[in-house]
Amino acid sequence: MLQYQIDRLEHQVADDRSQTGLFLIGPLERGQATTLGNSLRRVLMGGLEGSAVTAVRISGINHEYATIPGVREDVLDILLNCKELSVNSRSTELEIGRLVANGPAKVKAKDLQFSSQVQIVDGERPIATVQAGHSLELELHVERGVGYRPVDRHNEETTAIDLLQIDAVFMPIKKVNFTIDETAVAEGGSTRERLRMEIVTDGSMSPDDALAEAANQLIELFQPLATVTMVEEIPQEPEPSAEAQIPLEELNLSVRAYNCLKRAQVNSVSDLMGFSYEDLLEIKNFGSKSADEVIEALERIGISIPQSRTSG
Repeated sequence: MLQYQIDRLEHQVADDRSQTGLFLIGPLERGQATTLGNSLRRVLMGGLEGSAVTAVRISGINHEYATIPGVREDVLDILLNCKELSVNSRSTELEIGRLVANGPAKVKAKDLQFSSQVQIVDGERPIATVQAGHSLELELHVERGVGYRPVDRHNEETTAIDLLQIDAVFMPIKKVNFTIDETAVAEGGSTRERLRMEIVTDGSMSPDDALAEAANQLIELFQPLATVTMVEEIPQEPEPSAEAQIPLEELNLSVRAYNCLKRAQVNSVSDLMGFSYEDLLEIKNFGSKSADEVIEALERIGISIPQSRTSG
């Protein structure tokens, strides 16, 4: 089995606290770099769990098209700023953060008050600007999830009228790029490859953790295939018809024919259906007259048997 290594060539943290990791994986056999790159990228972009703001409550506001007295931004701008917040919630339950700002003030993400289960990644991200003599009171809901969850605007369940729902983006990965480099030729003339992968996160998790989690998800996906055992289905015997279950006695055969069949372990019509006309003639002391008698008795109940073993 080919052994390869993973090297982290670069790790950067941007001003908005997003993180970029550059990894080099190899050497790999031809084609394996593409397989790894595509599989990892798919899981990284859509399969990792993350945190996001899912709803906002603004004091005195009950719809997203309103304006707030003394606040430069309108409600839609504030909702967009809250949607873009990078948060990391370690709780599986809904977490609620609150903010009360008195002007003049430039309200930033670091002003939000959450429990110890929630971390604001970029505390300097702006939310709103409050003028002197005015105030702003916010409540933010943070949840964990996977992928993208749009607001269900057709849901008529009773919810607070002033709770403004937000399309939630739970994806902690912002970008994944990969390229494939050819390396030295291996024994036998085959070319080896290396996978160069760049992962950019929103800062709620590191690129190293993201790569490891994506790999573990792929392992869990393929593990059942490694232990699969195919069980051959045994075809079920068809249920015998009502005529086939008729006992031999009800055919009203002669004593000679009846006794010969009984000695041959024939007890019902279903047993007779395994015989051909030739097979009947081979029964000890069973002549053609007895065989014809059996054929006629079976035809009376709608059953026929072949003349020879080879005829269908």
